[in-house]
Amino acid sequence: MKKKNLILIIIAILIVTIAIVFIFLNIRATNDESVAITESMIESQKELEAEFIAEGYTIDEPNVIVNPYGNSPLTALIMFETEDNVSVKITIEGKDEHTTFTNTFAESKEHYLPVYGLYAGTTNEVIVEIDDETKTIEIETEELPDDIAIPESVYADKTELDNELYFFTPSSSGYTCAYDVNGDIRWYFTNYALWKIDRLKNGHLLVSTERLINSPYYMTGLYEMDLLGKIYTEFSLEGGYHHDYYEMEDGNLLVASDDFDSEAGTVEDYIVELDRNTGEIVKAFDLKEILNMEDGKSENWTAYDWFHNNSVWYDEKTKSITLSGRHQDAVINIDYETGKLNWIIGDPTNWSEEYQEYFFTPIGDDFEWQWSQHAAMITPEGYVFILDNGNNKSKIKDEYVPANESYTRGVMYKIDTEKMTIEQVWEYGKERGSEFYSPYISDVDYLAIDHYIVHSGGIVFVDGENSNQPAGFSEGAELLSDTVELLDDEIIFEIKLPTNNYRVEKMDLYIDDQEFVITDAKRLGSLGNTRVDNYKFLPILSKHAIDEVYESHNIEITKEIDRLVVKGQFKRENTVNIVLYQNMISRYYNVKISKKPYTALCVDIFTEEENENGIVVTKYINDEGLKGRYSIYIEIDGVLYDTERYVEF
Repeated sequence: MKKKNLILIIIAILIVTIAIVFIFLNIRATNDESVAITESMIESQKELEAEFIAEGYTIDEPNVIVNPYGNSPLTALIMFETEDNVSVKITIEGKDEHTTFTNTFAESKEHYLPVYGLYAGTTNEVIVEIDDETKTIEIETEELPDDIAIPESVYADKTELDNELYFFTPSSSGYTCAYDVNGDIRWYFTNYALWKIDRLKNGHLLVSTERLINSPYYMTGLYEMDLLGKIYTEFSLEGGYHHDYYEMEDGNLLVASDDFDSEAGTVEDYIVELDRNTGEIVKAFDLKEILNMEDGKSENWTAYDWFHNNSVWYDEKTKSITLSGRHQDAVINIDYETGKLNWIIGDPTNWSEEYQEYFFTPIGDDFEWQWSQHAAMITPEGYVFILDNGNNKSKIKDEYVPANESYTRGVMYKIDTEKMTIEQVWEYGKERGSEFYSPYISDVDYLAIDHYIVHSGGIVFVDGENSNQPAGFSEGAELLSDTVELLDDEIIFEIKLPTNNYRVEKMDLYIDDQEFVITDAKRLGSLGNTRVDNYKFLPILSKHAIDEVYESHNIEITKEIDRLVVKGQFKRENTVNIVLYQNMISRYYNVKISKKPYTALCVDIFTEEENENGIVVTKYINDEGLKGRYSIYIEIDGVLYDTERYVEF
């Protein structure tokens, strides 16, 4: 009995000793230095707002802050107090009546007056009026950035125009900015914002975040913001955001997203409905469950990006969603409640027999199908309005039309869903020929009956000839964005920019009854859990100093508000894992060394230089499901390197 007790005591001592050793090893494995923290826009704006003070300032000596949020250089905030509740009117002087802006604010004793539409690189005059008192405030702004797009030409029939601005978003590089009818830039946003820009019913703008969730252009979500650059809500989505969104009648957002975890490994075939108040996904539509991925292939079709949805439109009358599949040359309409396919607009060539009943039969004269289209919408008359890019104009390779003989157009179709007929009722762009040909991106906007915008935003010339390839595929390419506003089939405005722009929206700077209020921003939604590729349940005993590979792989490690970001340069043959270590548990996150993680527009072919030196890749590890302090290691080709940094979730 005594011998048995002695054995038990020895075992207990061994267990305690091992536990102490493991604890000691774990403490030693917990690094002492935190990874560098990247401050979010929401965090930085809260610090800036501490300087937004009206108290103690007067109309004669106001508190004036130019570019108050640091991201909208042609704006300012004027702040002061008055003894009584009074209404204030401001006027931002322009070059003429079409470029002068005014706004009247609600009565108050504390005044926070947002000033939009300043000119760059000059001293602007802003007139502030209170009853019979007038004060002119001079506001000086910085010069425009060297790389911002200045118009090559502008035509404006001012007898038919007002003082709205034309807001453009870049296709890849560049600025989200707004031009007046003279072609002067009156607003731009320095944070990288892609895809659609539009005004919500509450007067705020909705733009993409500046953060990637996956290359090359899938963003973490959306910012609801104003023209000062103040963010009111950040919406994060597990599948990110690309191309387009739509604000529904109840305020919810239909968003073009992705399902990165799907077994098919596809992109741009997933739409979600986002609850505006919570950021939760309340409905999802997976196009792989609606269409055959192998049907209707265009030249740009790939297994990764088979549909390439680039627009989302909800029609309240029919309770349906219209989507644009560039890589199938198809505009489709699905039932909102059931997700059932209602109809398809496009050439039915190369589509399976089971889908033929969903296509329309053309009637009328001068009918043409659309090709590689964008920006499909339903007009108030019930027409289908589309930007027809016009790529190839056939699904049969031998019948492809070359770029220098093609054209891009805005086209409007009248459809009869009972008889399944389609009639072309309007078009613009064909008469412009190849000079107006844009093989990618671009937009149409419906302003009123017989009042439209047709935006050929992706015109590319190589050696003076039209190209079928997007910008960035050819060295020395000449880029052009040509935007036309038409009223009763007459051009009333045209602006040509030496760049490629994704979309354009015509909007007022100020809207009625909108006031600036200092409120805390909300962060809604989630980026989701990052998949752990392997677990190891042992203390880390063997490791190498990161100095051995830090510079050779250009490793950068930062922490954002909701994720860890690890960037490095690696060769195709490298096997790389990011390792997070906590309490004797190592979580392994594999880093894919690829130029084509998800998209058809990035060809996964390495150049000689890339084969020799590698490519830069980024791994994002979201904070969802992680808590506490983790030591960071990087495993390269089976060798574990200690970064001597930790991250706190």
